Amino acid sequence: MPTLKRKTLAPLALSLILPILPLQAQPAPPAVTVAEPLRRHITEWEEHIARLEPSARVELRARISGQVDQVHFQDGQIVRAGDLLFTIDPRPFDIAIDSARAELARAEARLELARQEIDRTASLVRDRYAPQAQLDTRRAAQRDAEAGIADARAKLRQAELERSWAEIRAPQSGRVSDRRVDPGNLVQAGATLLTTIVALDPIYASFDMSEADYLRLTRSGAVRQGAGEDDPAVQLRLADETGWGRRGRLDFVDTGIDARSGTIRARAMLANPDLFLTPGVFARLRLRTGEGEVLMVPDAAIAADQARRVVMTVAADGTVVAKPVVLGPVVEGLRVVRDGLEQRDQVIIAGLHLARPGSRVTAEAEPLPSPARLAETR
Repeated sequence: MPTLKRKTLAPLALSLILPILPLQAQPAPPAVTVAEPLRRHITEWEEHIARLEPSARVELRARISGQVDQVHFQDGQIVRAGDLLFTIDPRPFDIAIDSARAELARAEARLELARQEIDRTASLVRDRYAPQAQLDTRRAAQRDAEAGIADARAKLRQAELERSWAEIRAPQSGRVSDRRVDPGNLVQAGATLLTTIVALDPIYASFDMSEADYLRLTRSGAVRQGAGEDDPAVQLRLADETGWGRRGRLDFVDTGIDARSGTIRARAMLANPDLFLTPGVFARLRLRTGEGEVLMVPDAAIAADQARRVVMTVAADGTVVAKPVVLGPVVEGLRVVRDGLEQRDQVIIAGLHLARPGSRVTAEAEPLPSPARLAETR
């Protein structure tokens, strides 16, 4: 009987001791920093890599054959339209002009003789001393002499034209390259390259757009063909420049997508009065795609979920919720969110590696810095 009492009291004593033992502490939810998306009225730009090209390029070749007599420019000089660049020995062409003038005088003499013969023959035919056929022959000779004068005058104009080609002038303003021939060299008409002139003001900036960029910009009205002065504005900066101080406009988009690269060629035109922009230089170009109210978050707040981009938000009860978003460009250090986010959402901007969809976190609110302040910190 005493043994049974001891067995009954053992569980009772154990139950009295257990509440006294301390319970194991549960870990606190990880702390993350959250902020509401920043709403701003911005102008959106699409950036591309552009290459500068001259607005015109002329390969200067002689239109006549002959010997170069003089070169009238320095290599790399800025020239104006009409400036004398080369002189080809003009003496053969002066001789051709003299010959053409002599031929014209000979034709005029034949015409004068034909007219005199017509006058003499006309009186003889009127008095019936000569047949009508003789007068007709004289009149045919007059018309032949008149045609000879026209031919001689044409040959004279041709000789004078070729003489003018002996002075090779700049067809347009621009920067001239180095000379390819020196005085004393023989040049062949249409074959020998003398030099090259490139027009630098204005200057072109050519770039390629992907098919997706072209469709988006076209639907938004940012790309228009043949708009003239209303062409969309573009901005450009060189590799060593930080600001977008150079302005231009989009003036050409090619007629179709290149099947090999899947891109379409476009071109912007920029003023270059100081001729600082040089063909062949690479630059960054951005095209205005629109403006309006948008939501912006730090680019570091964007996470990847397989094929989607998501933003981690914290609900009122501390639960992490992943929201798929449609992203836009980065503007002054903040990423534009086109769709999928609301103004009141609490976006995780720091501690993203601690947040998992469905888990609980401790949210510490902090306002987002303005784009201007963010740009200064960078």
